[in-house]
Amino acid sequence: MTSQMFTEKEGKTGAGRKVGILGGTFDPIHTAHLIIAEAAYDAFRLDEVLLMPSGHSYFKDSRAQKVLPSEVRYAMVCEAAADNPHFTPSDYEIQREGNTYTFETLRGLKDLHPENHYYFIVGADSVRDILTWKNPESIFADCTLLAALREDGIPTEEFLAEVEKLRTHYGADIYTLEIPAIGISSTDIRNRVKNGRTIHYLVPERVERYIIESGIYR
Repeated sequence: MTSQMFTEKEGKTGAGRKVGILGGTFDPIHTAHLIIAEAAYDAFRLDEVLLMPSGHSYFKDSRAQKVLPSEVRYAMVCEAAADNPHFTPSDYEIQREGNTYTFETLRGLKDLHPENHYYFIVGADSVRDILTWKNPESIFADCTLLAALREDGIPTEEFLAEVEKLRTHYGADIYTLEIPAIGISSTDIRNRVKNGRTIHYLVPERVERYIIESGIYR
């Protein structure tokens, strides 16, 4: 299914580079994030994938364990991307002041590189909620959405119905990115470190070393 979708999309991207964007809090970035980014790179023949930690995470500021400073999360992203030539750490959002919104990020990147076509990678559950995001119409206009659909995620029928609604009523360009079910979460990793348990293979080795040596999450 993915290869057929790509064939339909290939003629619309123009001569510019095809750039994926995987954003997130990345507190910390882990192996599942990288698997999703690699799946998008491979399935849609992207030129690169930007790994972009979010800036001011206003929606997570109320949790008991505060989000780590952006420079620390970005440093872990740099470690995670170091061994993959088509992963590029991006500090675009963390350099901006105030709350960060996806539509502003995409519009800013388009202004900087109008020749590029951007593929914004999200979870399938985000497709269900995207109309609650700020200025979703602008998001649809400035990128192709790649929705990572897991076997253990939201029901496929529900997801496809939402995709069809967004395509029909908003002109959204959405494609399915099929990925395996991977039970790794940043919350579990933080708790493991706090409790002195191993995180080996849950995060890249360089990220594990950074976490241990810097003493974060303890």
